[in-house]
Amino acid sequence: MEQLHLSPVERVAGSIKLPGSKSISNRTLLLAALSEGDTLVRDLLASDDIHHMLNALRLLGVDIEQQGDSRDFRVKGTGGTFPVKAADLFLGNAGTAFRPLTAALAMMPGHYQLSGVARMHERPIGDLVDALRLMGAKIHYHGKSGYPPLEISPATINAQCDIPVRGTVSSQFLTALLMALPLSGKSATLSILDELISKPYVAITINLMSRFGVQVERKGWQRFSVEAGQHYVSPGEIVVEGDASSASYFLAAGVLGGGPVRVEGVGANSIQGDVRFAEVLTQMGAEVSYGENWIEASLQGRLKAVDVDLNHIPDAAMTVAMLALAADGTSTIRNVASWRVKETDRLSAMATELRKLGATVEEGADFIRITPPAQLTQNAVIDTYDDHRMAMCFSLASLMGVAVTINDPNCVAKTFPDYFACLAQLAQTHA
Repeated sequence: MEQLHLSPVERVAGSIKLPGSKSISNRTLLLAALSEGDTLVRDLLASDDIHHMLNALRLLGVDIEQQGDSRDFRVKGTGGTFPVKAADLFLGNAGTAFRPLTAALAMMPGHYQLSGVARMHERPIGDLVDALRLMGAKIHYHGKSGYPPLEISPATINAQCDIPVRGTVSSQFLTALLMALPLSGKSATLSILDELISKPYVAITINLMSRFGVQVERKGWQRFSVEAGQHYVSPGEIVVEGDASSASYFLAAGVLGGGPVRVEGVGANSIQGDVRFAEVLTQMGAEVSYGENWIEASLQGRLKAVDVDLNHIPDAAMTVAMLALAADGTSTIRNVASWRVKETDRLSAMATELRKLGATVEEGADFIRITPPAQLTQNAVIDTYDDHRMAMCFSLASLMGVAVTINDPNCVAKTFPDYFACLAQLAQTHA
């Protein structure tokens, strides 16, 4: 297994241009492919997850042309139905590709098979399939019931007026259904049966659907309606925001390494919920400032421990768990049960690896409580579980005065292939 040894870094400062948002990139690609007209998608993220969506759309007959060596792509819309009516799609561990494509393909008259890596086949999809079946979709499980791989057969879709959906496992199920509903041509309402987690990610979906000409009527976070007769129309051009989840590592680096560190590509008006990570930094005593397209963080003094509900920012919440190692006192991160069905069981993985650094950790069903040690463990070897966010989070230990070894560092290619080079660049500023 490849390893990356990170030496202690005393100070970091500077600025970093963020890669494009994964959530916005894959949603935008699918909406552009389903639209009438061509869309120029600018600043698309370069990563494994986006590669899987691009490859799948091309296999489905969508004409996508990269503009030279840039990260700009011209997508020729299909008007709501893919030209290829039979395809076998491999989607890696890309939930932002697998779930929305499942819903979109279930609305079309074709025969499709969708599969992924072993971990993708352990990530639940039953709530999405149940809702699609209520609309008449024909979906067959090839393995364990409720989990990929899937086979989708041609069916007559009869969108009911009220379709129940569970919201406590993954907001991607609701996102997938919302994006697919206009393809049915009929009015439909989705009703959340319980509590909807990760609401800001659904807000991203609704925002982007609106930019492609489809309006979602929302009553609180319990009922979502799409009226009949709406269809996707290209906005002509759309720019992908920088990734707010990735921003959290560099903002945290600015805090742990003194800073200031500025991230460019997201700002005060971002449509991504993870910009609210900066609010937690402020609670912990950091100095944070905003511009239209940037956020900057630094720290004078010590970090304060926090007790926070981070259901709305589950990805960035992992970065808060790392900051807890440098805080005075015990920190508790609550309402993050969704960690257990991500790229790995992140609650268990975070607890295990934080203990390697000497922390006292209590792991609950939906929370994690972290008490930092008097002295962090030197030269801990961190397992990453083929999870990009585990690798990026634990790289921050090197900013707390200890050397750390990251196993399988290349797993960051899922969303941020040159993450470690970017982090090193900031460290070199004040080496």
